[in-house]
Amino acid sequence: MFDILLQSSGWTLFVGRFHPVLVHLPIGFLLIAALLEIGRRAGKIPVSVSVINFILFWSAVGASVACVAGYFLSLGGGYDAALLESHKWQGVGVAVFAWVAWMVSSGWFNKKMPRISVLYLPAFGLSTLLTLTAGHDGGSLTHGEGYLTQNMPGPLRNLAGIPPAEVLSTDIKPIGNIEQAVVYEDIVKPMMKQSCVQCHNESKKKGDLRLDEFAFMMKGGEGGPALVAGKSTESDLVKRCLLPENDDDHMPPKGKPQLTSEQITLLSWWIDQGAPVDKKVSDLKVSDQVKPALASLKSTAKGTGSGIGGRSESLIAKLAVSVPDQKSIEALRKAGLTVNKLSQDQNLLEVSAVNAPGFGDAQISLLLPLSEQITWLKLGGTKISDQSLKEIARLKNLNKLHLEHTAVTDAGIADLKSLSYLQYVNLFDTKISDSGLKNIAGMKSLRSVYVWQSGVTDSVVSQVAKQYPNLSIVHGLSASAMARFIKSDDTTAAGIVAK
Repeated sequence: MFDILLQSSGWTLFVGRFHPVLVHLPIGFLLIAALLEIGRRAGKIPVSVSVINFILFWSAVGASVACVAGYFLSLGGGYDAALLESHKWQGVGVAVFAWVAWMVSSGWFNKKMPRISVLYLPAFGLSTLLTLTAGHDGGSLTHGEGYLTQNMPGPLRNLAGIPPAEVLSTDIKPIGNIEQAVVYEDIVKPMMKQSCVQCHNESKKKGDLRLDEFAFMMKGGEGGPALVAGKSTESDLVKRCLLPENDDDHMPPKGKPQLTSEQITLLSWWIDQGAPVDKKVSDLKVSDQVKPALASLKSTAKGTGSGIGGRSESLIAKLAVSVPDQKSIEALRKAGLTVNKLSQDQNLLEVSAVNAPGFGDAQISLLLPLSEQITWLKLGGTKISDQSLKEIARLKNLNKLHLEHTAVTDAGIADLKSLSYLQYVNLFDTKISDSGLKNIAGMKSLRSVYVWQSGVTDSVVSQVAKQYPNLSIVHGLSASAMARFIKSDDTTAAGIVAK
C-alpha cells in the first residue's frame, strides 16, 4: 500500500491537485498567528496565549496535509527538478517548525525541559519565513520562474537586490513583408509564446513538454510527439486546440490566451508542409484557405482571442450581453459545432463549424436562442444556403461572419444589411456577384470583405473601393493586392482582449 503512494496514479494525482487549495490554510493561519503574537507582545491586542496556540495547531495540521498533497502532485512530473526540490523542503520546514512552535507553546516539554521555551520564537519565525519563500517557489513552479517578481517595480527590485526586469512581450507584431517571413520564427514561434509557453517552458514543463524551442516541440512530452511533421490532423498540438474549451484536454486551458482560428489554420499549414524551421512563406505551397490567415498577420494580436487586431476599435469591444443559456450551447455542440467565449470578461461567443461540414439549413435554428451572444460565426465549408442567411440576420450582435465555400448568393447576402455590428464577411469561393458586393458595401459597420474566386469583377471592386475608402476589399493575393491589404484598416478580429 505504501509503495502505491510513492508512485503516480489516479488517486495520488486526484489528491495532489488539491494542493493549491490546501496550501492556503497554513499560509493564512500562520500569518494571522504571527500578527496576533506581535500584537500581544506589543500590548496592542488583548489575546491569550491559548488562542495563538490553537491557531498554531491548525497551522501545523494544514501544513502537513498540504505537504502530502504537494508530494502527490509532484509525482505527475513536468516541473523543474531543482526548483521542486527547494519548494518541497521549504514546505516540510513550514510543517516541522509549526509543530515545534505549537508543542513548545502548549507546554508539552516545559516541565522536563524548562529551557525549551527559547525555541518558540525561532521556530515560529522560521515557519512564517519559510511560508513566504515556499510560496514564491510555488508560484514559480506553477507559472514559471520569477512569476511573483517579474512585474516588481524598479525601486523595489533595487531594494531586494533583484536585477532589472527583462522586457518580455506576448504581443504578436505585424509582419510587413509576409512573403519573406520565416514561417517558424516569425509566425509559429510568436503564437507559441503568446498562448503556450507559459505552461511549457524550461522551468515549467507541463506534461513534460516544452514549446519554447523547435527542438523541444519535435521531442514532445509524456503523451508522445506534440506534432507529426506532414500530418496536422494527427498532431496533438492541433487536435487539442480544436477541442471544446471546457474539455479537460483542450489546450491552452480555459482562461488562458487561446489560439484564434486563423492561428490554428497557420499552425496546421506549417505542420502539413513538414514543419520546416528555416523556410519562408514564399518557399511553401500556400492554399486558398491559408491566404486569408496569412493576410491577417498584417496587424497585431494581443491576448486571448484577439485574432487580427486592427487599428480601429471593434464595435463589440465593450458590448455587454446576458449570460448564455448552457442548454443552447450544448445543443450546438451536439450538432458538431465548437462554442467558445471570446473573452473572460464578456459573454460574447464564437461559434465555429470547422468540425461540422454537414451543418446546414435544417440546423440553423439552433443558433437563435443565442442570438444576443453569438458575435463570431464561422460556417465556411458547410451546407448552408440563402435560407440560413435569413436566420443569421437575426443574430443582432454578429460582428464576424465566415461564409466561404458555401452556396450563398446575392439574394441571401442582402438579408445581412440589418446587422449593425457586422465588420467582417468572408465570401471567398461563393456565387456572390457585383450586385451582391454593391449591396453590402454601404453598410456603415463593414470594414473587411473577402470576395476572391467569386463572381465579383475587378472593375466593380475598384469602383466600390473608391466609393467606400474605409472598406478593405480583398479580391486576390497578388503582390499589389497584398500591399493594399496591409495598408488597409482591417478590423477582422474585433480586437477583443481578455484582461
